[in-house]
Amino acid sequence: MSRSLKRTSLAFGIRLAAITLMLLLDGFVWSTFARATGENSRPSPADAIIEEINTQIRQTWKDNEVEPSAVADDAEWMRRVYLDVVGHIPSLEDVEKFLADKDKSKRKKLVERLIDDPGYTRNWTTIWTNLCIGQQTPRRVSREGMQKFFREAFGKNRPWNEIVFDLVTAEGHYEENGATNYLLAQMQDQDDGVQVTAKTTRLFMGMQVQCTQCHDHPYNDWKQDQFWQFNSFFRQTGKVDHRRFDTKAGRMVDDYSEIVQREFSGPVYFEKRNGLMKVAYPNYLGTQVEPDSSTNRRQELARLMTLGDRPMIAVAYVNRTWAHFFGFGFTNPIDDISTHVPVTHPALFDRLSDEFVKSGYDGKQLIRWIALSEPYNLTSRSAKKNSQDNPAIGETALFTHVYVKPLTAEQLYDSLIVATNAHKSGRSGWEKSESKRQEWLEQFVRTFGTDDGSESTSFDGTIPQALTMMNGALVRDAVSVKPGSHLHDLLAGRGNDVQKIQRLYLTALGRQPTKPELVATQKFLNENADPLTVFQDLFWALLNCNEFIFNH
Repeated sequence: MSRSLKRTSLAFGIRLAAITLMLLLDGFVWSTFARATGENSRPSPADAIIEEINTQIRQTWKDNEVEPSAVADDAEWMRRVYLDVVGHIPSLEDVEKFLADKDKSKRKKLVERLIDDPGYTRNWTTIWTNLCIGQQTPRRVSREGMQKFFREAFGKNRPWNEIVFDLVTAEGHYEENGATNYLLAQMQDQDDGVQVTAKTTRLFMGMQVQCTQCHDHPYNDWKQDQFWQFNSFFRQTGKVDHRRFDTKAGRMVDDYSEIVQREFSGPVYFEKRNGLMKVAYPNYLGTQVEPDSSTNRRQELARLMTLGDRPMIAVAYVNRTWAHFFGFGFTNPIDDISTHVPVTHPALFDRLSDEFVKSGYDGKQLIRWIALSEPYNLTSRSAKKNSQDNPAIGETALFTHVYVKPLTAEQLYDSLIVATNAHKSGRSGWEKSESKRQEWLEQFVRTFGTDDGSESTSFDGTIPQALTMMNGALVRDAVSVKPGSHLHDLLAGRGNDVQKIQRLYLTALGRQPTKPELVATQKFLNENADPLTVFQDLFWALLNCNEFIFNH
């Protein structure tokens, strides 16, 4: 054999070995993920969208020469999916049952169970109520009405395009038609529709156009006249505040508010920075709408917003939902989908948006695709070969591991309730317990909420937040041993000290204690004459540790 032929043969052999190794690595990651999710082979055609997620994310790993972290164990994944889907950690009983289950498809089955759980409706009602009206209810807005609207929408799994249509076109009494509260919340001190224009584009279309009220956008194609064209759709929207005479108080008091249709036709007038006055007619991304008074402009706007194979409302919802599960979306920030903001996985983003529309805007279907995908099933622990995958410091999100995110105020509160049964401790009767729960939740929202009360926020370690966690009434009751508390039931129940320590870890963190943790706790027990105090201190420490306060 000639030298050149030998060199060619050797090069071919090396290339073949590299390809074989790459396939083996792919096979290892897939087989590990398959065992965790109950898949014994490549997905069937029915799972094509999940496979598309996996394929495109894996391609990104190869292109960027990074490797994914290991697949999350059952305990880590279970806690995460509970927090993301139903808004709280799993109960001790659920954890023990899931970890003991040998069914290879148990993760799929758990996702199905959670999206049909009442907690799903409650969690997503909370999320979208906060997004639409804020955590702290604005004056003349009914939080109960807004919650009722979303509770029915998510409870019936209504298509997202129908939900958006109802929110944009809502009219009437703020409790009889709860959708009106979205508009009422944006019409506090003005009736020119500026705030609702900015909010609607940002929240439902993923477009930040608020600065174009005064000038052209410096980076994307949105111009000042387009802002006012969009704004003109809301100029027929009126708010009426009703008052009534309170015989007990002897004075007039607020009664209710409503959204009404008012007369408006013709253009909107706005001023350019050079002082020149201009006019704008209702125009949606190039589609002109008749400006006369016979046209219901919000009806036309809602129709145009929900029209097409890939409308912006679908793109924005997919991005926001992906970010809810992963901590980061395909764009950062998630509500700025524009030419000047890079998209991490454009082909996948488009595919998911298209499939979401084809599914009939089915929010539960979107959750299935995400929660059963390979990247969502990875551990949150980064590895040496993906340590640079850290979008929190401005790097592009590669989704080689699940990003850690703080619990929201509502998630933290509800998780404490699940972990401790504190709302039942020392009390009897559902009404009394629920009343105390609302009192505590109000305190939590006030302590953990944003300065402007706009959206649900997270535990970020401020002094009031830390003091609420460490010394608040909820945590004090949580570590009590009053009848009905979790700690009382656990200590009075079955098992030795080691088993009770293990169950406390499962309760708070959803996992067994490590060997060093178990040894340290046993040593503390042996050195302390009052074992009850040890268990109280241990439970207090677990509820206040970072592992409890973060979703990972």
